[in-house]
Amino acid sequence: MMIRSSFFSILAFCLAVTSVKAQQPLKLWYRQPADKWTEALPLGNGRLGVMVFGRAQEELIHLNEETLWSGGPANLNPNPQAPEFLPEVREALFKGDYKTAEQLCKKIQGLYTESYMPLGNLLIRHRFAATGTGTPEAYYRDLDITNAIALTRFTVNGVQYTREILVSAPDQVIMIRLRSDKKGQLNFDASTNSLIRFKNTAAAQNEFIMKGEAPSHADPNYVRYNPEPVIYDDADACRGMRYELRIKAQHKDGRVTTDTSGLHVSNATEVVLYISAATSFNAFDKCPDKDESKLAQTYMGKAFAKSFDQIKKDHIKDYQQYFNRVTLSLNNNPVKDLPTLERLMEYTNGAEDPALEALYFQYGRYLLISSSRPGGIPANLQGIWNPILRAPWSSNFTTNINAQMNYWPAEMMNLSEMHLPFMEFIKNTAVTGKETAKNFYKAKGWAVHHNSDIWATSNPVGDLGKGSPTWANWAMGSPWLSQHLWEHYAYTADKAFLKNTAYPLMKGAAEFCLDWLVEDQNGLLVTAPASSPENVFITEKGEKGSISIATTMDMSIIRDLFTNLIEAEEVLGIDPSFRKILIEKKAKLFPLQIGKKGNLQEWYKDWEDEDPQHRHVSHLFGLHPGREISPVTTPVFAAAVRKTLEIRGDEGTGWSIAWKINFWARLHDGDHAYKLIRNLLRLTGMEGTDYSKGGGSYANLFCAHPPFQIDGNFGGISGMGEMMLQSHAGFIHLLPAIPGNWKDGKVTGLRARGGFEVDLEWKNGLLLAATIRSINGTSAKVRYGDKTIDLQLKPGQAKELNGSLERK
Repeated sequence: MMIRSSFFSILAFCLAVTSVKAQQPLKLWYRQPADKWTEALPLGNGRLGVMVFGRAQEELIHLNEETLWSGGPANLNPNPQAPEFLPEVREALFKGDYKTAEQLCKKIQGLYTESYMPLGNLLIRHRFAATGTGTPEAYYRDLDITNAIALTRFTVNGVQYTREILVSAPDQVIMIRLRSDKKGQLNFDASTNSLIRFKNTAAAQNEFIMKGEAPSHADPNYVRYNPEPVIYDDADACRGMRYELRIKAQHKDGRVTTDTSGLHVSNATEVVLYISAATSFNAFDKCPDKDESKLAQTYMGKAFAKSFDQIKKDHIKDYQQYFNRVTLSLNNNPVKDLPTLERLMEYTNGAEDPALEALYFQYGRYLLISSSRPGGIPANLQGIWNPILRAPWSSNFTTNINAQMNYWPAEMMNLSEMHLPFMEFIKNTAVTGKETAKNFYKAKGWAVHHNSDIWATSNPVGDLGKGSPTWANWAMGSPWLSQHLWEHYAYTADKAFLKNTAYPLMKGAAEFCLDWLVEDQNGLLVTAPASSPENVFITEKGEKGSISIATTMDMSIIRDLFTNLIEAEEVLGIDPSFRKILIEKKAKLFPLQIGKKGNLQEWYKDWEDEDPQHRHVSHLFGLHPGREISPVTTPVFAAAVRKTLEIRGDEGTGWSIAWKINFWARLHDGDHAYKLIRNLLRLTGMEGTDYSKGGGSYANLFCAHPPFQIDGNFGGISGMGEMMLQSHAGFIHLLPAIPGNWKDGKVTGLRARGGFEVDLEWKNGLLLAATIRSINGTSAKVRYGDKTIDLQLKPGQAKELNGSLERK
């Protein structure tokens, strides 16, 4: 299908733009401003998020702060009667009465999560000279992901105007430098507003403030029954945090004044806007009562003492220490002299553009650096970029795939530090999850269900029975989250982290699983109730349901957790009795099954699916992100997985397509994985919700669920990494799934489990050279094709290999 520019509102003035020179390969650039939010360009320092529209006369910049959420600390026991119904649910399930079991599950639901809030909007309205046409010419905007800076440039009445925007992590401020190339031609008004409560005040001649408060509660966007979905002034003083945004101008000439309507600049040549923001968020389990004004003032005071150029220099140095660790060239990254939108259009219509694929890969790394920094909150469904009061799915942490997918690339892409906020989030949910396990199931350990938020909500959501058990009552959050603890250790070989952080948390998740498991009629350990998010089965009697026993996803996640804990104890040697229990229980877990179609069975029985092409492919967890299934070690199950994927098809939401890239890469089918990369980079303008065939990319390369969800960006580059390097199966596998379209290539800086860093170069699809560097690993098996060798390295040592795995 041809993609036409009617998807996007291309303003008339851009049609007369002069030719723009070929760009550097790691820039997103455009000949027109953003008309929609999904055409704007994202910047962030992990805490502060910015979306730059690049409009000429009236610039619009959306602002976010990662801790600005509705609500307050979670109610840990909202449904005291919940445990009474678990025995009834299990009794119905073992009788085969799935409908009754599903209805009873509604009795075991708590409250919905809270929502991630937009901070506000900054508008910069230029007052151009009355002479001339006033029409912008020579328009250009870009996002340079090599230095995390956005640029907008245009000419009006013979004067060139530029805006340079960055979000500094070292200085914790947003910086905007506005310039005119002729003296005294910069005249504009800057103002702010917000979708949540706000008030603007003038603080000084060159500074103004927007302050306000978040709602006490905001229902998820899909809740339709509540006449008042957004509530302020809750009687509970612990709900509804405050925020403050400060904007201060530094200028060399001209005049700057402020009033309640904003900041006003006249007859200047260059103005720098310093923007700081803070909230009163204190901790997941504390009232939001921190002094946000003091924080915002402190950020502003320290930054304002520095020049734009110094902050820019420090920003680039900080950002590039992470970004520059990995490079990628595909077919020598041939540069196309086309704006990003036009490249996407051509690509969608079948054109080859390996440089666009390499750009997408690095853009995903850029987004992770920009949305997840040590000491902060993890990236949510939209990273840190949300302009909506009731965002899709509350822009929360959806822990039945999406939150985890955000961090699949972190370790392999040499961004281990960006994984740390997720580790802290897991610690927090373990605290609330311990209460959830006790209060909802009378179980040990800690339990997390499919939704969480900044308050570490862990109960099965649903507003006390109004949610569908199809998604609300899935209880495998803690073991899946625990996989990230193990993966962080597997890549870093950090034994202190394993002992002090990972092992205790993983053990707590296992303790919950041990209490959650029950024996079936054959003496096998099963989960009951169990679901396969968010799918529906059809029984042999033709009845539809979603709650059953021992779904393949449940059992695979528990097997993965037990396997990781057993290996962890082998490393640490501190808990042999518990390791023995896990070995015994793992042997009794309900096994994988192959169905009548040759597929990996999703359910306890070989039932049909209501939707055979369902977006969730949860029962393939054992292939990815698990390590139970592999073409090398379990070829029979790998063949069943392949059949499952053939039945499921190649369409889906953006994140579903991204997951399938990882699946096909793990099956060592690079050409099929590549086909899905092309699907993921398919241009779409769809803004509404589509659960089946809407996946693709927006003009700014954000992933379309649709609507926008950032997980597909991260899952997509994880899959690209898996095509080049794998290390989950006990060996470092070089070029396991290189597609024919990536004939030549070079990647440097990828990480492998065991504490290694890997550079790879290939020619005509064959390995040319590899460098294996030990960060803190000592021994590794290295595989290419059918050949495997053993390497012994000292920390800091590197070995170079040729295509035959011989030392160069």
